[in-house]
Order: sequence, then structure tokens, then C-alpha cells
Amino acid sequence: MLSVGEGFSAPTRLERLSVFTTFEYSRGAIIHAVTHQSGTPESRKRADSRGLALGLLVAVGILFFLIHLGFGSTNFVSPLQVVKELLRGRTNSDDSVNTVVWAIRLPKALYCVLAGGMLGVVGSAFQAVFRNPLAEPYTVGVSSGAAVGGVIAQLLGLDFVFFGLGTPILGFVGGMLSLLLVFGLVRKRGVVDVTHLLLAGVVVGALLSAILSILILMSGSDTNRLMQWLLGSTSPAFWERVWLMLILLVGGTWVLRGQTRKLNALAIGEDTAARLGIDPNRLKWVVLSVGTAMAATTVGTVGAIAFLGLVAPHISRRILGVDWRWSLMGSLVVGAALMLAADVVAQRGLPWLGHLLTGKELLATELPIGAVTALFGAPSLLILLRKGERA
Repeated sequence: MLSVGEGFSAPTRLERLSVFTTFEYSRGAIIHAVTHQSGTPESRKRADSRGLALGLLVAVGILFFLIHLGFGSTNFVSPLQVVKELLRGRTNSDDSVNTVVWAIRLPKALYCVLAGGMLGVVGSAFQAVFRNPLAEPYTVGVSSGAAVGGVIAQLLGLDFVFFGLGTPILGFVGGMLSLLLVFGLVRKRGVVDVTHLLLAGVVVGALLSAILSILILMSGSDTNRLMQWLLGSTSPAFWERVWLMLILLVGGTWVLRGQTRKLNALAIGEDTAARLGIDPNRLKWVVLSVGTAMAATTVGTVGAIAFLGLVAPHISRRILGVDWRWSLMGSLVVGAALMLAADVVAQRGLPWLGHLLTGKELLATELPIGAVTALFGAPSLLILLRKGERA
């Protein structure tokens, strides 16, 4: 069996067109990643530069993490003081700063890192599978399925069962069931067509959205609470859910990272991937099932976060190139950083706006994170796409 990087035959004209139209940032980057062996001076030089860029992204992410811990919705704590409290550990004293950092802000910040990281990784992997730069973690109806599961959990009072994991678990179940339904609709003689998969995802998502609307109307007085969760919120944050998301992030990223060479080939075309000994249908199933598990758990924990899983991979590819061995991990870091920044704006947006316009704070209500990411994500994506067209 040929491995990626060995026995490569030239891509067809249709496959070259797919690379150009799908990932316009670097027409030959994916082909280069597939055809060139590691260990050459050129590949080592490229790896060193990308490693440095990824390291800088991680440093920026750590800075955003400290800033998030410093702001919160009340008093500001300087980054140096935050580091000091983190190094001290959780104390049982009446130190208010230590309590705020460890009991309130740290779980919220970890929510952002884990949820944003998962959405970034899944969005990057899905864009490779669908060979479409507009694919996102919710493409196959995951968000609607997970939202239905989460709403059912809250309506039945199951949100705090299973050690407080009721909503994430039922969100996971809802997302996986929606994926199985989509695969059942499009699978024909063992073959899964990407175009049909996208169309089935839209149909299933619309159906589940209708069911979700009915469930929300049936909730009565709980409507505001459900809408706040559905639009994206990190409050309240629980350590049990932090551990659940951490396990899924580490495990899911490990699986997807192991598929990156195959994703490089699949992004060129399914015929090319098959000539390299890759089973495209099995690869789709692995990536979509793992990605759906991660995205559905994220929705079940923090709600539906719009645009983040779409924008983060674009930024990562701009910095690290199209090669998924690097851009996948870059998407994790970028997604985490964007989620941290969005949560700061969600917590402090209205007070800042009040100071700017009237000199005093407006309502101290937190904005939905999903609204913040959509507000900034949509224009950012348009700018990236426009730059890609001129490149």
C-alpha cells in the first residue's frame, strides 16, 4: 500500500481546480505537503518556520488567557497578580482575589480554551473533508441535534445529573444521532458523497431546528434561560464539565492529528487519496464522527458559538499554510484565543459601551458569546476571503 508522500501521481485537472477554488490561499501548498518527504533541508526549514509561528500563536493564546482571568465582569486583576495567584494555588483563606481567580474566573477561562480549541480543530478537519472553506463544525446539523438534546435535558431537570454532566451528555447524544441520520440518508453502497452529505446536513439541521423551536415554546417560563444558554454562555462554569471537555479535546485532537497526512491528500481529491492507498469513505467517517462528538459536547456545555469554527481555520492557514499537519494545531490555538477574547467582550461589552457613550456603566448583563463571535466573525471572514481572491 502506498503511503502519503510515496508513489504520487500528478493530480487531474479537476483535482487541481478543486485545490485552487477550495483553498485559494496557496494553490500548490497541499500538493507540496503530499509529495515532499520530510527530512530534506527544505522541509526542515519550513518546519522550523512553522514551529516558530505556532509557538508565537501559543504565546499570544497564553496572553489572552491571562487577560481573560484579569478582566471578568467585576474588578480588574493585573496579569502579574493573576500569575501570582495561579502559582499560589487555591487557598482556604479569605483572600478575595485568590477566590475570584480560582473559583470563578479560571473555570470560565478553561471553558473558553477547551470549547474554542475544539471548534477550531473540528472546523479545520471538516473543511478538509468537505474540501470547502465554508464548512464548519455544525455543517452536518450537529448544533441543532446537540441543542435538542441539551434542551430536553434542561426541560426534564436532568442538567445536573451524572455529576452535573447531564446537558453535555445529552447534547453529545443528540449530535451523534443527527450525524447517524445524515449518514443513513446519503450512504449508498458504502459510498458517501460529500455534496449529498452537505445537503442532508442542511435538511436534518432544519428539521431539528423546528423541533428545537417547539421545545422552547413548550418550556414556558424557562424560555429566557434556554435562550441564554443556546446563544452561548460560559456561566456558570463547573469543574466536572471542564474535565469532560479536556478529555474530548485531548482524545479527539490526537485522533484528528493522526489523520492530517490523509486529510492533505483528501483535500486535493478523492481519486488522489484513493491512489495513495487511502479509503476516503472510512476517513470521512472517522473525522466526522470524532468531530461531531467534540462539537456536540461543546454545544451541550456552552451553547452554539457561531463563526468561530469557521474563522479560526482560515486565520491558521494564513499563518501556517494549508498543510493540515500544522494548520490543524494552529486552528486549536486560534480558536481558543478567539473564544477568550469574545468572552471578555461578552462580559465587559455593555459596561465599556456605557462608559464610552455616557461616562457611566450600562446594565452589567453579559452578552451572548455566540452573538459576539458572529458580530466580529462575519466581517473578519469576508475580509479574509477578499484578500484570498486578490492573492
